[in-house]
Amino acid sequence: MSSTYLTTEQLSERIHYDVRTIRNRLKDSVLLEGIHYIRPFGGRKLLFVWEAIERDIHTASSAHTPLIPMANGGVAHG
Repeated sequence: MSSTYLTTEQLSERIHYDVRTIRNRLKDSVLLEGIHYIRPFGGRKLLFVWEAIERDIHTASSAHTPLIPMANGGVAHG
């Protein structure tokens, strides 16, 4: 399986978050080492795995969408 590896700056451009926000708030809270990013060759540099981040952004987004029950048994997205 081929993965797309991004630097912090490249990830920042794709998800429209500041580089500092990614490093200080997202890394190790929602972006997890070994899943969303790696440290190649045990170094300090971080490479983010785009496919894992993209998958989990969509999953987290739909999990927080409020659902309003409807009379016919369906739901409306709030």
